[in-house]
Amino acid sequence: MDRRALIGLALVAASAGSAAAGAPASDDGGAPAASYINLNAVNAAVVRANGRRGVLSVDLGIDVPDMDLRTTAAASGPRLRAEMAQVVQRFAAGLPAGEPPDVHQLSRDLQFAVNQVLGRRGARLLLGTVMVV
Repeated sequence: MDRRALIGLALVAASAGSAAAGAPASDDGGAPAASYINLNAVNAAVVRANGRRGVLSVDLGIDVPDMDLRTTAAASGPRLRAEMAQVVQRFAAGLPAGEPPDVHQLSRDLQFAVNQVLGRRGARLLLGTVMVV
């Protein structure tokens, strides 16, 4: 393929992506902005396959459609972040060197922690990115 055509195609794709990013979100998917609480990224130290230290990074948030529970979750933000950090650190400590993280187990552990901090079910954990660097 001609390099100029490839560069042109990349520019068109980049401009289409930036135009889509500026568009308002549709109602067909995702959590409504009012019920979503971002808990930011949580990091923990791991041992990579070559024996060197690495970082497990988990980007997460919670969707809380119930208004009363959302008020509790917003007020419990620091407790939620602290509990999420503990769960991720405990998970990373048990991760064998060089093995990929078991995202299903991690999500179950994090969801359990969210329910414990809030005192009842009703908030849904949303995972963004789980990566080992």
